[in-house]
Amino acid sequence: MDPSRKRKIRLIVALGAVVVLATALVYTSFTASTEAKSPSQLLASAQAGKAYEVTGKVAAGSWTSRGTTNVFRVRDRNGRESVPIRYAGAVPDPFREGREIVVTVRKAGGTWVGERDTLVTKCPSKFQQKAPKT
Repeated sequence: MDPSRKRKIRLIVALGAVVVLATALVYTSFTASTEAKSPSQLLASAQAGKAYEVTGKVAAGSWTSRGTTNVFRVRDRNGRESVPIRYAGAVPDPFREGREIVVTVRKAGGTWVGERDTLVTKCPSKFQQKAPKT
């Protein structure tokens, strides 16, 4: 077989493998993501025993630490609804009342239990819209 023909065949096989791997990576990344729910969405459609990601702000005056367990309420961005969360795990340094967070929770009785080491705080001002200059 001609050497230039072998190179073309190898190139086509290699490019085909790259396309297949890239497609698998894109498919995996999109199917692995879950949409975070706000507290009002969580209250409206929650099923016992199922895990949900909830996002919102830690309500003012709601955070208490009881030994290794933190108890706080997460409220909607507009402040209407909130859910109580009991969380035992590592709490990030920037965690505080008024800070936006994302945490994975499961319903247990009348409260929500946060899964260990799933609490993440969001940057408070990086993506806020600046007031127009006048």
